[in-house]
This record gives sequence, C-alpha cells and structure tokens, in this order.
Amino acid sequence: MAYLQLQHITKSFGDAQIIRGVDLEIQKGEFIVFVGPSGCGKSTLLRLIAGLEPATGGSLHLDGRDITHMPSGKRDLAMVFQSYALYPHMSVYDNMSFALKLAGVAKDEIRRKVLHAAETLNLAQYLDRTPKDLSGGQRQRVAIGRAIVRAPKVFLFDEPLSNLDAALRGNTRVEIHKLHRALGATTIYVTHDQVEAMTLADRVVVFRDGRIEQVGTPLELYDRPANRFVAQFIGMPSMNLVPAAAIPHFSAQTRGRLPQDGFLGVRPEGLRVHPGHGAGVPGRVELVEALGADTLIHVDVEGVPLVARQNDRTRLQAGDDVGVELDPSVLHLFDRDGRTADATA
Repeated sequence: MAYLQLQHITKSFGDAQIIRGVDLEIQKGEFIVFVGPSGCGKSTLLRLIAGLEPATGGSLHLDGRDITHMPSGKRDLAMVFQSYALYPHMSVYDNMSFALKLAGVAKDEIRRKVLHAAETLNLAQYLDRTPKDLSGGQRQRVAIGRAIVRAPKVFLFDEPLSNLDAALRGNTRVEIHKLHRALGATTIYVTHDQVEAMTLADRVVVFRDGRIEQVGTPLELYDRPANRFVAQFIGMPSMNLVPAAAIPHFSAQTRGRLPQDGFLGVRPEGLRVHPGHGAGVPGRVELVEALGADTLIHVDVEGVPLVARQNDRTRLQAGDDVGVELDPSVLHLFDRDGRTADATA
C-alpha cells in the first residue's frame, strides 16, 4: 500500500472547480515534485494535503490512516511556505522550537532536536539572531529547520525558493536535496520551476487545469512525454513543434507515421545547424545565445522559428544562411489534439 494516497480529490470554490479528480500514490521516502503553470492547482492540492483547506470530494490516507477530515495539526505533516512565515521578534532558536514548546515537549528534548537541526542546516552559529539579521537563504533554512524538529511523516514545500535570487536558489536547492537524502523523509515539493523539478524529484507530477497530465521520473517525462503540453512544459528551451505541413522535408523523415494534421516535435539538441546551404533544409540565423557551456541558435526555416542547442561554440551570427538537419532518432509525433501519436525508440 502507498504511504500517502490521494483518491479522486476535488476542490471547488463556489462554481469554480480548481482540482478535478486527482488520484495519486506516493511511496514512503519519495521526493515528489508538483509542477505546472500558474493557476493549475498544484499549490491548492498541497494545501488540501496539509489540511489548510477542506477537500470538496475524495479521500486522503497517510500511513494507513484516513486523514481527509482530520485537523491540520493532527495530520503529522510539516509545511514550509514561500514567505518563510518566521516570527520577526523571536530568535532562530525560538522560531525553530516554538511548535515543540506548544506541544509540551521537554526542554532538554527541544534543545537536542533544535541543535541537531541547526547543525544539519549550518545554522548553529545563528541561533541567537533574529530573522532580520539573516539572509534570504538563511531564513529559508530556519523555516526548513522548524519543520525538521517536528519529525513529521511528510514534508510539504510550497515554492520555497521563489523569493531567492538565482545563486541562492541553486545553493538552497542543493541543500534541500542533501537534506532529503540525509533524512530519508517523504517530501512533496511544489514549484513552477522545471529546473527544480528535474533536479530534485524522484517523480514529477505535471498539472494542468486541476488535472494530472503525467507522472514519471524526470527523464521519463523528458524522453517520453504523454502529450504536447508535457513535451513543451518540460525542457528548457522547450521542444520545437512543427506543423506537419510546414516543413515537408522534416515530416518525410517520419516515414508516414506523422498524422497529416499533427505536429512534429524535436528537442533543441536534436537539431544540427550547418553554415551555408550544404546540408539540411535552408534556413537563416535569427539570434545566437552564447551561454558558455552551451550555445542556442535561433533559426527561421521556411517561416517556422526553431531553436537548436549545441555544446560547442559557433561563429554564426544573425543573418547567416545555414542548413538545418534533425536527428530522426529523437522525434516526437503528436496528433492535432496534442496526444502522442507515435515516437521513435
């Protein structure tokens, strides 16, 4: 049996249905990431799991218990919010120990748990400081530490890195990953950032309009998307999509498997750009993004904008004529409704 089960969960606010029948099983110790565009329902579902909002329908089971109608404080879950939600007048130690004090835990036990969490999160030297004396990354670690000391059955993270700058996001993401491995705790993490999803998750759950579009490991979603939405949402830059009739030479390489009104999908790394018109379909460079380790080349091929990624640097410039080839071994085929029609092995 799954450690946490969501069975046909629904949530409505008046006439607006936000969660439209979600079924999901999460195993003990898994790191699950909910990802999707703004407004897709991922944060609402996390709040339903936490008990901060009542579900309209369906049931929730945790470790064999039905927690559907159980108060938030009795669900044995701990949530880390985007806004940190620290008490500004309290020290780091008091912020991390507050919930344990309310629960009547002995002082010695509180101290042991707080010191252990502080050591784990490299916060031991900041225990006497207040939140205003900390950086954004340190405040987020305090919020995580406050959850750790409670030793919950499931950690819930609601976009915890959104308020951090790019460098801090990267560092804190690594810390969260290390922390999960050290604790072995079941974790549900909500983000709109697919880089966080791809690097942190054991499995990714992709949402759209209150429904699950696909569940799988990061590479399963990248290599075998269930539909056009997942194909374009997962991956940066997103997958190139070419209408079947737009570039006949490309469509011909599918050997008749591409529906006439469908779409051909190819990841940026599946395109090769050659100087001049010696190979492939003629195109013109629109933009070159030199990123150091990678180079992104934006090209126009028969009126279709495409993006190619290559690992080496290039002398190509905007306005240059090029030939564009695709790798037929990494194509994705979709019908007119966006469903996967066929794919190469």
